[in-house]
Amino acid sequence: MTMFDDRERAFEAKFAHDEEMLFRVHARRNRLLGQWAAERMKLTQAEAEAYAKSVVHTDFEEAGDEDVVRKLLGDLIAAGVDVNEDEIRTALDAKAIEARRQLMGEV
Repeated sequence: MTMFDDRERAFEAKFAHDEEMLFRVHARRNRLLGQWAAERMKLTQAEAEAYAKSVVHTDFEEAGDEDVVRKLLGDLIAAGVDVNEDEIRTALDAKAIEARRQLMGEV
């Protein structure tokens, strides 16, 4: 029975690790995406850092990426940036890849 218990604990540990990595990738992706948007809005470095943090916090509002896309689209349009939802989703995908690569490099 201990072999089964050991396997169960190992599976639970792997699941917890995978979920933590996924959370970290999403948070890093959102920060990078916020920096991308801040650059397009021509924000100062301090403003860009604060904006990137606000994008990370926005992702906690609801499940999925819709809250982040909605925030970025609204903020970019309000700042007079010519952008559409497809551009934001493309950037979101690119920043997810970049975030994953960055985190894998840290491990």
